[in-house]
Amino acid sequence: MNHKRLTPAFSMLELVFVITILGIVSSIGAEMIAKVYEGYIVQRAEHRATMKTELAATQIANRLISAIPGTVYRKNSTGTVVEEITDDMSLTGNAYTVLQWVASDMDSYNATAIPGWSGFLDVDDPANTANSLSTPGSALGTTTAIINNLSTSAPAPKIYFPYDSNEYNATIAGTTITLSGTGAPHIVEHYKLAWSSYALMVDPADGHLYLYYDFPAIPAVALGAKRSLLLRNVSTFKFKGDGQTIRFKICKEERISEDINITACKEKAVF
Repeated sequence: MNHKRLTPAFSMLELVFVITILGIVSSIGAEMIAKVYEGYIVQRAEHRATMKTELAATQIANRLISAIPGTVYRKNSTGTVVEEITDDMSLTGNAYTVLQWVASDMDSYNATAIPGWSGFLDVDDPANTANSLSTPGSALGTTTAIINNLSTSAPAPKIYFPYDSNEYNATIAGTTITLSGTGAPHIVEHYKLAWSSYALMVDPADGHLYLYYDFPAIPAVALGAKRSLLLRNVSTFKFKGDGQTIRFKICKEERISEDINITACKEKAVF
């Protein structure tokens, strides 16, 4: 006699319950995965924006370190207001969009073991006159070569003395600097050599921060056409001067979607 075993099976109601529970679990799991992925996207955007802002701020600070005192100016967007950075502001802080300065030539200064220009004059050397400056320990040929390699406009080098607001046109050769015109009325031991001004400005056309360079080393001169992109999508660029200190703040936006933007800010002080 044959016996058949009956295997229990799910009833229709039990199947409905199981499918419903699985649907609830899967929906919760999908939502959790979406939240985790969204958090990852936001954190990645924050990290990327922070790193880019930090890099740009460091580059700006490194440039401003070589700014010659008395040559740092702020301008408004039209260039009608030009003020030394340490003067009282005639406009609100947001009205100033250009930070500009003359920088000493650190490229040739640090290029070789013997600096392109030493920054010192032998004031006891009788060869030193109002127009002819003896600067021992300098390899001025190196300075000339580096300036010509970095610039396409063949700029005239300038000499700056401490506590002297004037710049002096210079011709450099060997270990002698020759000043044009009437020369310097008062010669001191220290000097700085410059060949370019620099400026920072956020272009209103695209919202990016640019570094302008390779234009005459004269305080507050009109900006040149050469520029290099420092940071994209800059929402804030502010700066102020206090004595020998320059403070600046930059903020960058990182767009994630149509509804979400990440903003990273960095503030530095340069002495």
